[in-house]
Amino acid sequence: MALIIDPKKSSLLRVAPRLIQILRVLVRHQFLGALRGKSHWPSPSEVRGTFEELGLTFLKFGQVLAMRRDLLPDAYIDELEQLQDQLPALGIDAVRARVELELGAPLTKLFASFSETPLGSATIAQVHEATLLDGRHVAVKVQRPDLETMIATDIAAMTYLVTLGERLFPRLIPLDLPVLVHEFANSLNRETDFTHEARSIVLFRTALVDVPNLWIPNVIAEYSSGSVLTMEFSAGERVDLYARLHPEAMPQLINTLVRLMLQTIFEEGLFHADPHPGNVYVLPDGRLSLLDFGMTGELDEQMRDSLTRLLEAVVKGDGRAAKEAYLEMAPGSEKVNQAALLVDIKAVLYEIHRSDMKDVSIGDAFDSLLRAGSQNGVHNPPEFFLLTRAFVILEAMIRQLDPDHNYMGSFSDQISRLTAQHFSIERIKEKTGKFARDMERLASDAPGDTRRVLRRIADGNLGRLQSPGIEAMGSRISRNLERLTGAIVSAALMIGGAMLSLAPPPTSWHHALGEAMVIAGIIGTLFITIGALSRYRDRRR
Repeated sequence: MALIIDPKKSSLLRVAPRLIQILRVLVRHQFLGALRGKSHWPSPSEVRGTFEELGLTFLKFGQVLAMRRDLLPDAYIDELEQLQDQLPALGIDAVRARVELELGAPLTKLFASFSETPLGSATIAQVHEATLLDGRHVAVKVQRPDLETMIATDIAAMTYLVTLGERLFPRLIPLDLPVLVHEFANSLNRETDFTHEARSIVLFRTALVDVPNLWIPNVIAEYSSGSVLTMEFSAGERVDLYARLHPEAMPQLINTLVRLMLQTIFEEGLFHADPHPGNVYVLPDGRLSLLDFGMTGELDEQMRDSLTRLLEAVVKGDGRAAKEAYLEMAPGSEKVNQAALLVDIKAVLYEIHRSDMKDVSIGDAFDSLLRAGSQNGVHNPPEFFLLTRAFVILEAMIRQLDPDHNYMGSFSDQISRLTAQHFSIERIKEKTGKFARDMERLASDAPGDTRRVLRRIADGNLGRLQSPGIEAMGSRISRNLERLTGAIVSAALMIGGAMLSLAPPPTSWHHALGEAMVIAGIIGTLFITIGALSRYRDRRR
């Protein structure tokens, strides 16, 4: 079954032994002195040693903090990035017990063969090579036992610590540490729920089905659960090892990497948040194989639109537009110093545009924006940190694979392709049709809804407002709403028609349709204008 981490179920009495243990480690590594100010912070190596000594949950928390360059100096980030996501491997008896409990049958009844030595062992799970009874070659990801109690206790201890710290030292409040711990708990819930990872694999396979030279192993659903994930086996070689032997293949493989990252972000709102060489393989036939979807991010449509505007503003060097798009991505922010934020964003854009474009890093640009936001009161959404991390890791891997590759050239090519696809005839028709249907519903529903609301007001159901002329006012509002809706529909027809007329390639049918839509919009506007003038003359009389 899937792991569900709920620190609220852990009482202070139950957490107390672990809390005391954590405090002892923090004291020994001089952490409590940090509360007196930055000059008393422990050294970066002491910080890394603390997380390693405290175990699994704190290792993962250290990796999360390594993404927060807006909170910590670079020396601490560099040290935290060295935290190893590895633990000693589980013995085969523990693995067998876990698999049999989750899948409900003896291991020998499930698999024709099952390797006792894992292919890899990490903090959450380890992976074993196996063969199904029907001969299919698979990889089986098995979660470590007893994670729920361990992680929930540690998260509860963290929650008590940061709450106490904020009460004793108010200077910690601007750091939003309780929010950081809460978001970390949510992230662990997703990462330890293999049904979530299986869903991500299916979504990525669907989203990238048209990307050439790419293969993503499928999930074997009947041999998977919340804590065991069975997938097709990827018989390839790590991309960094492959690059040493086949440097001539790198330009095409890098273009594929950039395409899959941008296409899933802007078309599906998904992205792989951990695209390092250990998760990217090259198959014997030269195709890329993308693995490990335990850490993924999702962006809703509004955030994708804001991200698109942010990238456009960064490319153009428009600081004001970049600020507005950035704040749209962080709607929960309060008390933002917008004037100072604009100055800092303009400084970031200046540094970008004074550099050679081939040396520009999207990840570093996002990282600078996050720093500017945090310093000026912006509460950055966790998706933005994940996205920044994904770009930083991807760019580092690309420079490792081919130091001379023009990464920004690949990025620009893919952005151009996605922009052309976004403004294709099919997409314009789809959006115009959706807009027209929405306006049609508004036109048909708004007058009746308005009359019902005004009637309830007149009857006293929404207050004590009553007036002999309220029904007349309601009629006027309904007529105005009808005219407004008609005007919006007419404008939509003209805009959609103009886009169809101008969109490439220049074929006769969509030009004719576009002209017809423009003409219909103009006629609708004329009718609305004539009606308004007629009513105006009637009132003057």
